Amino acid sequence: MTSAALHVARTGLDAQQQRMQVIANNIANVNTTGFKSDRANFQTLAYQQITQPGATSQGDDQYATGTSLGTGVQFVSTSRSDTQGSLQQTGNALDVAIQGNGFFQVQMPDGTTAYTRDGSFSLSSTGQIVTSDGKPVVPNMNIPDGATGVTIGSDGTVSATVAGSATPTEIGKLQLARFVNPGGLQDLGNNLLAQTQASGEPQVGDPGTEGRGSVVQGSLESSNVSVVEELVDMIETQRAYEVNSKMISATDQMLQYLNQNV
Repeated sequence: MTSAALHVARTGLDAQQQRMQVIANNIANVNTTGFKSDRANFQTLAYQQITQPGATSQGDDQYATGTSLGTGVQFVSTSRSDTQGSLQQTGNALDVAIQGNGFFQVQMPDGTTAYTRDGSFSLSSTGQIVTSDGKPVVPNMNIPDGATGVTIGSDGTVSATVAGSATPTEIGKLQLARFVNPGGLQDLGNNLLAQTQASGEPQVGDPGTEGRGSVVQGSLESSNVSVVEELVDMIETQRAYEVNSKMISATDQMLQYLNQNV
């Protein structure tokens, strides 16, 4: 039974190491635009049932609680926090933040659509609105050559003022996608997320409608990572890892004693 304790402590080490990786990733992305922090989730492994609760003990008596031995812990998933990050003003006309729920749509090279909270947009050589790494924003919009100003309304309407005209011309409209379960979106890296069966189908519409947030021009959404909370979690994880290490050391000493004295 002592050797089983080694296995249990080992699962604790593995779980805490994976939790530390989640925390490290959160801290590393503290300045990433639109980043949402993750939380590590754990579950107990199967229990060994030595005595079932309610089983007969003696005569008509029954065990009130029974006896079960746990076999450890396992890392099962990460949960994304969808809390709003603070908005930072940049003054850049093509920087757009989402105040509330929703995601910008991005066209991937294979033709599929990805989703992001990162609204740090720019123009391609043809005047198309693209992400910072050149992926087109959906729906596709092109700013006319020589435009002297671009305005983006809270409802997503994009207008440009062309030289020689005092009246802005409407170019198109940004749309946002919302999901029944945004936590079910798959991380792709590069601030992009992909639809999965768990997230449900995207519900695309104008900003400010049907639960979608509004867009704010000239601002970017900061990461929602709280450095103080992550540091607290880091210390807690470190201590838990140390305790599991001590458990392995103590169990090893017990086995040595057994080998030397029995």
